[in-house]
Amino acid sequence: MINKQIACCASAVSDIKDGDTVMIGGFGEAGSPIELIHALIDHGAKNLTVINNNTGSGRVGLAALIENGQVAKMICSYPRTANSLVFPELYRSGKIELELVPQGTLAERIRSGGAGVPAFYTKTSVGTPLAEGKELRVFEGDEYVMEHAIKADFALIKAKEADRYGNLIFNKTARNFAPIMAMAARTTIVQTNKFVELGDIDPECVVTPGIFVNRIIEVSNPQQESKLVKEGVVYP
Repeated sequence: MINKQIACCASAVSDIKDGDTVMIGGFGEAGSPIELIHALIDHGAKNLTVINNNTGSGRVGLAALIENGQVAKMICSYPRTANSLVFPELYRSGKIELELVPQGTLAERIRSGGAGVPAFYTKTSVGTPLAEGKELRVFEGDEYVMEHAIKADFALIKAKEADRYGNLIFNKTARNFAPIMAMAARTTIVQTNKFVELGDIDPECVVTPGIFVNRIIEVSNPQQESKLVKEGVVYP
């Protein structure tokens, strides 16, 4: 029988290697897999391309991964938010690369990667610096810019509940990018608040089916990014 449970976060991320592309779920704090990110810091893989909605807060989670010098490039929508202490300084000093993508376009690029659609056209960014160097087409009198799909070697996401087959449900807005990232990654690694028995999740409620999940770790009391930032925690 299929059992995708993994003993610990360290084992789950152990084959992420230098130069890999890693999608990390989360909309700010909501859905951010802090424990998996910290395990990746401990693992030490470098020169990563990371895809996330933003660049983290304080000096924990994604921000800590960046500060530790493991990220060569960020693909995101909001590189600077209220508690962005790390990325702006590194970017201004030329120590990290940024690909800025409008939020809806970012979601669709990831979704397309999982759906096998290599590219699509959108009005978003037409006439702005973000459209420079990209193919433009006119449809029904309006100009559109072509955007390429995004895929990744790994996705790190957070779920509310999971069974051992890998079927997932999420906690409200913590769902955000996680389902499409699971589809667009070669290997999807999940930290879940709770493991449940097979059949305990109503099939009609499953958001991400197990076919898109490779490894699951139970983290029953996950850390909260906002609390860590407020306490001034620095990782590692």
